[in-house]
Amino acid sequence: MVLGKVKSFTVSYDCLNDSNVPVFSSGDCVSGRVVIEVTGEIRVKSLKIHAKGFAKVRWTESRNAGSNTAYTQNYTEEVEYLNHKDILIGHERDDDNSEEGLTTISSGRHEYAFSLELPQTPLATSFEGKHGSVRYWVKAELHRPWLLPMKTKKEFTVFEHIDINTPLLLSPQAGTKDKTLCCWFCTSGPISLSAKIERKGYTPGESIQIFAEIENCSSRMVVPKAAIYQTQTFYAKGKMKEVKQLVANLRGESLSSGKTETWSGKMLKIPPVSPSILDCSIIRVEYSLMVYVDIPGAINLSLNLPLVIGTIPLHSFGSRTSSVSSQCSMSWLGMGLPERPEAPPSYAEIATEEQRQSSLDVPAAREDLDGPLFAYIHEFRFQPPPLYSEIDPNPDHVSRTEERRLDACPSR
Repeated sequence: MVLGKVKSFTVSYDCLNDSNVPVFSSGDCVSGRVVIEVTGEIRVKSLKIHAKGFAKVRWTESRNAGSNTAYTQNYTEEVEYLNHKDILIGHERDDDNSEEGLTTISSGRHEYAFSLELPQTPLATSFEGKHGSVRYWVKAELHRPWLLPMKTKKEFTVFEHIDINTPLLLSPQAGTKDKTLCCWFCTSGPISLSAKIERKGYTPGESIQIFAEIENCSSRMVVPKAAIYQTQTFYAKGKMKEVKQLVANLRGESLSSGKTETWSGKMLKIPPVSPSILDCSIIRVEYSLMVYVDIPGAINLSLNLPLVIGTIPLHSFGSRTSSVSSQCSMSWLGMGLPERPEAPPSYAEIATEEQRQSSLDVPAAREDLDGPLFAYIHEFRFQPPPLYSEIDPNPDHVSRTEERRLDACPSR
């Protein structure tokens, strides 16, 4: 009998999103199929899967130990997030080549389903960096007698979601700096820079509105600029390795001596980048917006405003991104926010002293209105209102029928 051959051996995932890309989060169920296509009958000892997820860093540093001696120091570290094994066909032991307990797979295409649940604990977002990575994959192994195991592996993506709709990430970021240039014994005027952005959290594809004012009182020509930087930090054996990369930038107009430039919401778009990684012990991915003044022949004057790149975008309603200080209109409300909100009227403007005094003389009896409800309303008719009350403090403007409704809504 001539045994058949394995034509294809692959792993596929059941994708639940519209883009048909396997993307999951902590607590999700990862399901898929191992697909085997054979050109004849084959006998199989076992078909296994191994799902694994881990963060790993690695770099080397060369050191001199003397005039003619040098050595290389390796720095490695690993954190495991997922380690799951399962048997789809056969048994655990594969070290023997006996003909017992074999499974026959007929010619054609065969699919073997698998599923596993990701840990509920926070996972690190999938990432590929210069000195480290965060990877998740499922590997399948097909064991047959007298043959080497066949292996196939396919990665999937994990996003540890960051919701930017939190008070911390919706808070404005701002700063101010100035710098005085010196040339020998002469001192020129200062260069001042102030900048602000509406919030700290953004998602890829959004544009950051930059509000800034640059004043050049020096004798040099300067250029205001802005840039988004990604900082990758790797940790191993008590050491740290840092890589800083430019993500996006813009340039303002050149500013001559005595001139001032104002940015009233200058837009800088965030390109498709990896979300921030803040909870991994060996890899951190952070972002910052640098607003700076390029000064020829001197160190630049710069402001660093921290950013967090999230995965859950800003809600359309209920956000606090527009503020009075940035003077941005709240277009989704269809109205502008007044610069000085009108103060509410004082209690003295509502009830006169004569009304308050006369209200203290409670009549002995009222036949037309009876019960404890009227007594309660009458007693507090012209008194200062409590911190909270379900009773209208001015019942003169309410009909007698509404006074008797115990379940009336409080005025707003």
